[in-house]
Amino acid sequence: MVVLVAAESSEREGLLAFLEAHRGAVRRSVHGLTEEQARATPSASSLSLGGLLKHVTTCEQHWIESILTGRELPQQPWEDQHRLLDGESVAGWLKQYEAVAAETERVIRALPDLEVDAALPEAPWFPPNSRRTARWILTHLCTEVARHAGHADIIRESLDGSTALALVAAVERDRA
Repeated sequence: MVVLVAAESSEREGLLAFLEAHRGAVRRSVHGLTEEQARATPSASSLSLGGLLKHVTTCEQHWIESILTGRELPQQPWEDQHRLLDGESVAGWLKQYEAVAAETERVIRALPDLEVDAALPEAPWFPPNSRRTARWILTHLCTEVARHAGHADIIRESLDGSTALALVAAVERDRA
């Protein structure tokens, strides 16, 4: 029942596998919840599981599709990027996360190598004229999603007592 990332066959495959494992933890955190539960903020933080799901989805899409490939993407105001808005649902964001993950895999596998780099946008938190490689971006995404998967574990356990391993078992049971 332990979730263990397969041994890597290459650096690219290893980074993609770890990113997918962290995505799985976030997806499991909303398994079996009602929309009301997914919007709840049961800890001292204002984070909800639905908001975390939305954030990791848009964060990955931003880094891969906007920064790495240079596509223009619409942006929501900062305060709306971490919560589900009216008309948004967990099911909708899970579907979007699946599409974003597929696009990340497509983009990364199409690169000649992980040394391909991209300019970071102008922002107060980035040094001027900064660039980052695809390797750095994938590593950053692994860190970002893993960090929020930990937040999701705490929020989920606060909601209904479900732990990460219990959720792994529940997902496996529901797949059978």
